[in-house]
Amino acid sequence: MTAATHSSLFPQAPESADAVLEGLDPEQREVATALHGPVCVLAGAGTGKTRAITHRIAYGVRAGILQPSSVLAVTFTNRAAGEMRGRLRQLGAQGVQARTFHSAALRQLQFFWPKAIGGSLPRLVDRKIQLVADAATACRIRLDRGELRDVTAEIEWSKVTQTVPADYAPAAAKAGRESPRDPAEIAQIYSVYEALKRDRAVIDFEDVLLLTVAVLQDRHDIADQVRAQYQHFVVDEYQDVSPLQQRLLELWLGDRDSLCVVGDASQTIYSFTGATPDHLLDFRTRHPGATVVKLVRDYRSTPQVVHLANGLLAQARGRAADHRLELISQRPAGPEPVHTEYTDEPAEAEGAARRIRELVDSGVPAAEIAVLFRTNAQSETYEQALADIGVPYQLRGAERFFDRPEVRKAGVALRAAARFGGNDALLDDTVDLPSQVRAVLSGEGWTTTPPAGSGAVRERWESLAALVNLAQDVAAARPTATLADFVAELDERANAQHAPTVQGVTLASLHSAKGLEWDAVFLVGVAEGMMPITYAKTDEQVEEERRLLYVGVTRARERLYVSWSLSRTPGGRPNRRPSRFLDGLRPGSTGTVGRGGGAGTGGVERGFSGSPGAAAPRRTQRTPARCRVCGRTLTDAGEMKLMRCDGCPSDMDEGLYERLREWRADQARLSGQPAFCVFTDRTLMAIAESAPDDDRELARIPGVGMRKLNRYGADVLAICAGQEPGGDPAGD
Repeated sequence: MTAATHSSLFPQAPESADAVLEGLDPEQREVATALHGPVCVLAGAGTGKTRAITHRIAYGVRAGILQPSSVLAVTFTNRAAGEMRGRLRQLGAQGVQARTFHSAALRQLQFFWPKAIGGSLPRLVDRKIQLVADAATACRIRLDRGELRDVTAEIEWSKVTQTVPADYAPAAAKAGRESPRDPAEIAQIYSVYEALKRDRAVIDFEDVLLLTVAVLQDRHDIADQVRAQYQHFVVDEYQDVSPLQQRLLELWLGDRDSLCVVGDASQTIYSFTGATPDHLLDFRTRHPGATVVKLVRDYRSTPQVVHLANGLLAQARGRAADHRLELISQRPAGPEPVHTEYTDEPAEAEGAARRIRELVDSGVPAAEIAVLFRTNAQSETYEQALADIGVPYQLRGAERFFDRPEVRKAGVALRAAARFGGNDALLDDTVDLPSQVRAVLSGEGWTTTPPAGSGAVRERWESLAALVNLAQDVAAARPTATLADFVAELDERANAQHAPTVQGVTLASLHSAKGLEWDAVFLVGVAEGMMPITYAKTDEQVEEERRLLYVGVTRARERLYVSWSLSRTPGGRPNRRPSRFLDGLRPGSTGTVGRGGGAGTGGVERGFSGSPGAAAPRRTQRTPARCRVCGRTLTDAGEMKLMRCDGCPSDMDEGLYERLREWRADQARLSGQPAFCVFTDRTLMAIAESAPDDDRELARIPGVGMRKLNRYGADVLAICAGQEPGGDPAGD
């Protein structure tokens, strides 16, 4: 159940560690008690993954196996991190850090920046789009609103995949990306964007990760300090990690394996941002001793909804499909999904609105209904249709609840009333918390009946109504709660970005619906050209569209409505057809459902046993690193990079080292990165000491790696051979 809709206020924490395990199913219990070594949890939609991992952390803490301050749990959204913190608090595991990757990295960067770089951390820009616009103007390239957004997305993708401006064009081509402008223009804008940031002394969100990675790579003393703080890591939604996030995780871990990852390759829907399920799918290869637990008991959706979801994946192809999980519903039977064809888009929106009106009139709360679409541009038609029929709605993906002006203003008024309420005439006739909150918010524009129509006035009222409803929930859970208690609850929720429920139908894109659920879900516009979207050309892109529809289906608990229209406008040519993904699944259609094999069942797989014929693991027991001069075992990261003790004599070619430093400065200037992001001083020293003759020798030097070998190898080898480096660096 989601925190947004089913939060239990002020619950009693379990009395003991064993009590934490009560109510878990066998697979969830396996997750909760697997506290040693690497653990991979493959969790299907609705199978209680957040429950499993929070109980795992809480059990470890309550049993005295894990120190709360030594645990770092990371996920991808503030909402998910806030929900995780709330659940851990309810389980009696206070003190555990649950953050997004960016939040955790920013915290470390702010702390260590004065020591690693000096001075204060540059200002973080909340929105980079204006900087991108300025960069385009400086390049004399005109971008319309859509192009500006798309170019910004390309810059973000480049940074999370660690692609520098000079490498953008070949890297985008290799990844099969359709650039919104000429790749050379995007590379130019990207390069100027990085220069503008330096000139204005600001950094963006991707820089937070890049700089944290650079500091941890270059300063082993700082890396050691971070690793001393955090001994145990949990990563939620692991199928969504980018190469940059994976690198940061590896640096946090060091040589340890106290890691638990949770994910579902069938819910990989963010590859356009650089996310890849490969890290999840390769986890057992990188960690041969890992315990793998599969969660397939679906507690969210009815068997009818689960059957459609399984049918979608049964037709899938590709690597993620080979690791799909076949869900088993744990709920009573419900209604069959409804498939409806309409003549045009307005008729489809009106039909959905009528059904929603019927559901609301029958007692289904509006907040338990969602309309999900492929693109945000589709929402306007549904906004109008719902407004015309008198059904309240909210747009997901708009401004965050606690950032809304009316909510901030209401918070100030409630805080003042809590402090000076004895002198406030508004509160003279109030007898309980809900009446106090209603009285205060009446002065901010809340009324007992909502305003007519839609628009900003209605949205403001919905925000205040959500606070009134929350006050009723708090009073029901704790009758003695005061206005001060309510203000404290609001502050806690604001910090966790745990918004109260707004009483309206949710309108959201399929991407923004990830991680949420409703009693009734309307999947609209499920037609060819929209699902899969027109620009999904490759097999991989089409399969991601299928997974996106799967995510939409699995948001529904009980009722699911799937619809499409034959034309865009009334009277238009009816040349559309239902999505190919529905072939064999919707009534009256033909297609092959199921392909046998490949579907994962629930259970536990223990670590690699080394049985004959099994693939050799990539990560095995490491041979101790020894000094190449005196033979002593090396433990210091810097010494291991040089393969010698700091005190042993160096045979470094000083001239070669200086030429490498000059070349590195040029590369850093071209790429807009700090010099140590190209190669650290230690790595340059190791290169100058060994003077490699070929790729194989260069690759053996710690700190080089395949990515940097591909990018810089030719130049470095040329310099080592006494030649001039030639041309631009090779692409990834």
